[in-house]
Amino acid sequence: MSNESLPTTNAAAGTPLTAKSHILETGAAATQNFAPVSSICAHLNAFHAYVEDPTRCVETNHYCAHLNEDVRQCILYDSPDKNARLIGIEYMISPRLFEGLEAEEKKLWHSHVFEVKSGMLIMPKPQLVPRVAWEAAETAEMEEVVHLYGKVYHLWQTDRGDKVPLGPPQLMGSYTAEGQMEGVKEGGFEKLVGGRDERFGEDWRRKREIREGIEVPEISGEADVMWKK
Repeated sequence: MSNESLPTTNAAAGTPLTAKSHILETGAAATQNFAPVSSICAHLNAFHAYVEDPTRCVETNHYCAHLNEDVRQCILYDSPDKNARLIGIEYMISPRLFEGLEAEEKKLWHSHVFEVKSGMLIMPKPQLVPRVAWEAAETAEMEEVVHLYGKVYHLWQTDRGDKVPLGPPQLMGSYTAEGQMEGVKEGGFEKLVGGRDERFGEDWRRKREIREGIEVPEISGEADVMWKK
């Protein structure tokens, strides 16, 4: 079994930022327009599996923005820290757009039903927000995400210790059943998701219970192809 990718602060190759770089960084932040990034409205955390090797798993922090009601775009990082590594991208689209795709294209997309209903997908709670209020907001977000299809490419294979992004982009997928995570780590789902929850102060069991009322949409048989090989 391979080891799962745990979040890191910054294990990239290279020398630390100089004082000059810090000054330039601060100045740019104060004067430039970062409109595309400022449209990010949700931080989600879940696990992605390599389509070519589902025993390899990466915990991923998604920072997502809405282009419109049918399309979301997410920047993926290896941790929620300021100096986290940008490791990939994910697009999420509505069932209406998914059904309009060519058959070969649909093979690249995955569903989010298991992520939502199992409690694996979370929206980490800000420290000062009351839990009850946050859970209501998180559940409302999950009611939207459960219907969406995602296409993910990771550009930096942090789980194998790469110090810089190496090789071609890797198509990733999502888990659709608990047993699929047994090949990643002994203890499977409970160890992986439970370990993540400890760091974020979350509980997948509670989320699973809260989300029981979320309606399960019909999943297209043309998605999640990695588990049908």
